Amino acid sequence: MKIKATFGAAALSLVAGAAMAADDVTLQLKWVTQAQFAGYYVALEKGFYGEEDLNVTIKPGGPDIAPEQVIVGGGADVITTWMAAGLAARERGVPLVNIAQPFKTGGLQVNCLKSTGIEGPEDFPGRTMGVWFFGNEYPFYAWMASLGIETDGADENGVTVLKQAFSADPLINGQADCISTMTYNEYRQILQAGISADELVTFNYLEMGFGMMEDGLYVLEENLADPAFEDKMVRFVRASMQGWKYAEENPEEAAEIILEYDETGAQTLDHQIYMMGEVAKLTAGSNGALDPTDYEQTVQTLLSAVSEENAAITKQPEGAWTHQITDKALGGS
Repeated sequence: MKIKATFGAAALSLVAGAAMAADDVTLQLKWVTQAQFAGYYVALEKGFYGEEDLNVTIKPGGPDIAPEQVIVGGGADVITTWMAAGLAARERGVPLVNIAQPFKTGGLQVNCLKSTGIEGPEDFPGRTMGVWFFGNEYPFYAWMASLGIETDGADENGVTVLKQAFSADPLINGQADCISTMTYNEYRQILQAGISADELVTFNYLEMGFGMMEDGLYVLEENLADPAFEDKMVRFVRASMQGWKYAEENPEEAAEIILEYDETGAQTLDHQIYMMGEVAKLTAGSNGALDPTDYEQTVQTLLSAVSEENAAITKQPEGAWTHQITDKALGGS
């Protein structure tokens, strides 16, 4: 087990005998240590950050950690979060900017039990739907709005929203007819509970046109005006993407690295190998540069979900992303 995620880069810097100390970078993750963030841990363990003269600290997230608050409070230089959360924070006064997008596609979906009688969206009224919050709820509300389905549970023509914890338990235990899942995590929990894929109806947000950009890298806008900070981020993104591509090509090794850095001891090699295989499908095809078309789909999804209760954003964002870092990182300058 790796007690701290700082030693690898620091040690390599010392061995290199650099005349100047390595530049410190603190990364705050959106969630706990798992293959969802493999690229960063691989970059640390394989020395990619050290080769860029960086001393990187990776801070795991959790249910009580909001990366957007951590970076505002000075606890991180860069964070991972979903675009919806980043845009929501920006509209509310936290000037987050996406500087890189390792995840090309998203893994968010909805799974329903066929035994409940659900075959399509027309069967949703009167049902209980498990929904993740903390910025993950916006595609659901956009989807329901497009279907004309109320979400307050007030009558049989709408749905009852169950605030779902980050597990598949509500479906497995019969508390909900449908739940939110990630292709790389909760979906497998359902299968491991003895429910086969043939017993499920799956709705993928991207396929339905309500996709959102998921794990990206975000910094505070004012910091990008500092040439020294910009240079650190160029090196950080370059090394991180090297880590991601290595993880894609070496999923089992990446999973083993994740376990070394998991201080909780909660992760298993079998699950992390599975997760890495699924996450690799989401990062495949990305060189780290944000695709403006994907960004526009996210914005339109969020704007279509506007209501007083669940609005992430209420107007077209400005300045929420930049190629300033990836243009230099990918160009090798």
